[in-house]
Amino acid sequence: MSSTTPVARAFTSDNVAGAAPEILEAVVAAAGGQAPPYGADRISASARDRFDELFEREVDVLFVSTGSAANALGLAALTPPWGSVLCHHDSHINNDECGAPEFFTGGAKLVPLPGDDAKIDPDRLRVAARRKAGDVHSVQPSAVSITQATETGAVYTLDEIRALTSCAREAGLRVHMDGARFANAVAALGCSPAEMTWRAGVDVLSFGGTKNGTLTVDAIVIFDRSLTGELTFRAKRAGQLSSKMRFHTAQFDAYLTDDLWLRNARNANAMAARLEEGLKAVPGVALLGAAEANILFCRLPQQVIDGLLSKGYGFYHDRWEPGVVRFVTSFATTRAEVDGLVDAVRRLAA
Repeated sequence: MSSTTPVARAFTSDNVAGAAPEILEAVVAAAGGQAPPYGADRISASARDRFDELFEREVDVLFVSTGSAANALGLAALTPPWGSVLCHHDSHINNDECGAPEFFTGGAKLVPLPGDDAKIDPDRLRVAARRKAGDVHSVQPSAVSITQATETGAVYTLDEIRALTSCAREAGLRVHMDGARFANAVAALGCSPAEMTWRAGVDVLSFGGTKNGTLTVDAIVIFDRSLTGELTFRAKRAGQLSSKMRFHTAQFDAYLTDDLWLRNARNANAMAARLEEGLKAVPGVALLGAAEANILFCRLPQQVIDGLLSKGYGFYHDRWEPGVVRFVTSFATTRAEVDGLVDAVRRLAA
């Protein structure tokens, strides 16, 4: 996407959106006066309380600056250097984190597994979870990482999550969830955050915020609190213990107030569904899977792709097979923006 792409025409990622007004107001409010550093302030305490309320139990939370940091640190606490992380071939940790999980684990191996809609096939997981277990010549299966929602915009059902965590438990593996779009998945399923995580067998969650309205912060939510001490030291060593932590935690304090996180996700999902509905009526457009969250893949004629790019639309179009494009909506996407894109595709396809 060109740096000059108009924001209203950018469907490249949910990262192109700014921050929710409530988040900005909270950061500005946190700037007044003085406060203890490193998360010992009242705003940080309030944010941690909100996570307890959200997950219906006491949890430990570490606030970090990126989702990649959350994933890598969380996996490092679950996986020894001689271990392996079982994940989907299309997962973010396998394709888009520049080896960070391997680096922070001290050399653990990512073992990619297949499955439709970027969901891990439980039968393949069951085999991989026991492959060469106890063999000193091989890395040892140690953790499973589930991406919810997936990189294709699909959403694991609660039963699908439980099927994977059951496989993991039977083999003695820990479970990590990459929840960069966690809010979108909760909005899609209409379940509680607790049902989708610790009640389903998840040990550590990377809780995304920046794709859904926060400014500079994601979180590591720790359900197995025996991991908290190690993760706290790992976060400090990785440069993720912010001295002015209140500017991170103020964002989550606002994000989890009055269901802002869920309202934002519902809008993103609704705009993807609106886009799907509009595009499926355009001749020459082939939808590739359903828009269960806020991501839509489709196949477009090359002249339509070229025409959209010339009109300033931003989207990924050169990462997969020829003609395959990805559109992503966000908490800030409007109906007018979606309808404008559909109209542009319709005109170019005519």
